[in-house]
Amino acid sequence: MSHGRVYLVGAGPGDPGLLTLRGQDLLSRADVVVYDNLVSPRILDHAPADAERIYVGKRASAHTLRQDEINQLLVERASAGADVVRLKGGDPFVFGRGGEEALALAEVGIEFEVVPGVTAAVAGAAYAGIPVTHRALASSLGLVTGHEAADKDDSTLDWQALARWEGTLVFYMGVGNLGPICKRLRAEGLDPQTPAVVIRWGTTPRQQVITAVLDTLPERAQEAGLKPPALIVIGKVVTLREKLMWFERRPLFGRRIIVTRARLQAGRLSRRLEALGAEVVELPTIRIEPPDDPAPLRQSVRELDAFQWIVFTSVNGVDAFFGELSEAALDSRALGSCKVCAIGPATAARLSDYGIRADAQPQRYTSAAVVDMLASVADLDGARILCPRADIAPREMPEALSACGALVREVTAYRTCCEILDCEQVSELFESGTIDWITFTSSSTVRRFFSAVDADLIRRSSARMASIGPATSQALRGLGFPPDLEADEHTIAGLVETVVKQAKPNGCPHDGRFEAVLRHG
Repeated sequence: MSHGRVYLVGAGPGDPGLLTLRGQDLLSRADVVVYDNLVSPRILDHAPADAERIYVGKRASAHTLRQDEINQLLVERASAGADVVRLKGGDPFVFGRGGEEALALAEVGIEFEVVPGVTAAVAGAAYAGIPVTHRALASSLGLVTGHEAADKDDSTLDWQALARWEGTLVFYMGVGNLGPICKRLRAEGLDPQTPAVVIRWGTTPRQQVITAVLDTLPERAQEAGLKPPALIVIGKVVTLREKLMWFERRPLFGRRIIVTRARLQAGRLSRRLEALGAEVVELPTIRIEPPDDPAPLRQSVRELDAFQWIVFTSVNGVDAFFGELSEAALDSRALGSCKVCAIGPATAARLSDYGIRADAQPQRYTSAAVVDMLASVADLDGARILCPRADIAPREMPEALSACGALVREVTAYRTCCEILDCEQVSELFESGTIDWITFTSSSTVRRFFSAVDADLIRRSSARMASIGPATSQALRGLGFPPDLEADEHTIAGLVETVVKQAKPNGCPHDGRFEAVLRHG
């Protein structure tokens, strides 16, 4: 049997957006993923659904596997023919033991590739508003392990040289030794008033930064209850933080928000929230599947000349319709003189992707507004209307169109199925008291969420409900959870903007810097 290959991939310091393109590509084709404690779950989503995922995280003295066992695991999986991605926080060769793993592979003839990652020293400092080098303040950068006890006489570190360092010092994994590190540096001659910070959970919405000087940093960190994972940054560049701090000024920084959309659709909402500083937890409650019986949609696609209007009420309906059109070896020209109505801008944008400009779109993005719009632009008496929709779509709109005299053919274009949630994960999330918002983008996400989650658990939590529009809000009220907010504009952008307004009730004090994110993602 031919051997597989091992890829030592740097996953970056925490922000999933800092994974390299090469790392993402390899991850998308991996047979096995071996990952560390600090790797974001969002990065793991890039791996194939059927890839084997093996957690080997280490924290302080708590090791899932010893390093020699991790080395052997990589050898065994690759020897069995698997392509293995070894995901390591930060960069594999910067205090990541990647060198040890590469040597273990080389000794037995397993091919490997190293994919460097964004290391925590540079990224964590940058997200705290601290450039690790600056022409006027620091022309050198020192990366130092903080694991080694600074108060030991047999230390292998040259503390005199470190104390004389003219640039920036960054200590990895040194929170447990913070007091001895600062004391030793002072004892060797480093000015006690040297600016210094500790950065915990750098590059993530949980980022916490304690700013002080060398003399008082241990006390300040202890008062804040700071624990690993954290970096220590010492040097004049720390003084720039007050002016250059950018990450923590984002309007949703520190908010933890649950997204309940289908996994393949959650990205647009998640990306907008993350760009505004939120920590997103994706708990998809639904997934989109083809209809059990595709015949009605298939027949309708082949009889488009029988209709005067097609009404699309979702992006999924558009995709399903044009997918069936393609299966029939047809394209948008098959619509002929048939006019098209879109419920909102997202649906209209997806139509545009297929070369179709919507003939009608209401100003309010509800089913009732669709009926009013059509009634204002067309004679509905006897009008033949096709509605490709979800299997569980509410009946109000086709019934209202029929009441206006229209001849409505409603066909199932897709099914909304229940996604299985990890109940233990959900319970831990809400019992932790760290969830700020739960976002709902359809009545189906509401129903599926509360069918899988203990309602009393939600009531006991401090989480608030954010609804995209009236139908979704009605579903929440029906279950005894009136929404804390409803989007002013019933779109993803509108939902995000309304959440930001709630987070910043006096308006976002950023002079419009986040307007592009709010409106366009």
